[in-house]
Amino acid sequence: MDHTNTAWSPDGTPLAYECAGEGPPVILVGGAFCTRETHRELAGLLAPRFTVFNYDRRGRGASGNTLPYAVAREVEDLAAVVAAAGGSALLYGLSSGGALALEAAASGLPVTAVAVYEPPYALEAERRAGNLRYGEQLAALLAAERRADAVELFLTRIGVPPPAIEQFRLAPLWPGMEALAHTLAYEHAVLGDAALPVERLASVTVPVLALCGGASPEWMRAPAGAIAGAVPDGRALSLPGQTHEFSARALAPVLAEFFGGAPRILP
Repeated sequence: MDHTNTAWSPDGTPLAYECAGEGPPVILVGGAFCTRETHRELAGLLAPRFTVFNYDRRGRGASGNTLPYAVAREVEDLAAVVAAAGGSALLYGLSSGGALALEAAASGLPVTAVAVYEPPYALEAERRAGNLRYGEQLAALLAAERRADAVELFLTRIGVPPPAIEQFRLAPLWPGMEALAHTLAYEHAVLGDAALPVERLASVTVPVLALCGGASPEWMRAPAGAIAGAVPDGRALSLPGQTHEFSARALAPVLAEFFGGAPRILP
């Protein structure tokens, strides 16, 4: 990747991004705990065919964090990166970043196609109710500056077992997760109860590829088909053997094919 550049959101928030490659611009949108580092390998694999914009969402990495937070400000952030990319771009979003990418497309941003990987929409009423309870608990923990407990709450919510969480706490990555704990509230704001936003998705006029990992649990796989069915031009694809922690080498050729103008050969 090239040196760090800065785009400026309308509210004055600086957005750090790296740009590399040659070809149509692709913007990578991270999810929970993601910074530019998360997508570095994927960006490198896409760079031979695309100009890849890998940015830090607000509140993380080298980007600013103007308060108060609002999802609309994050859409404006993406618009600023799209402007830096030349005024139009392809979007790829991971997890809750996929939900943000779809919201940006529904908001009318000048994007030409959107690919998403496992946006955590909740298709079951019980899971949606649980997401609302989680949001209340998360807000209370963050208000009390209990950042480690907020991270643990998030991991518990997505199904990480207690022994694995204890291993996380001892791992070198834990301080970085604590440092990003405040952004968990941003992910929750993007999703709310995580109900599939059918009306918003119906207004997405560009092609959408909804991806999931073939080895992911059913609740993570199911939204891909629902998204593809809700947008006017949608396709769903499962990547064999992949989970939410996917291989960039498995994902990159699929994105390149879709973004390269030949999506119709995909199932």
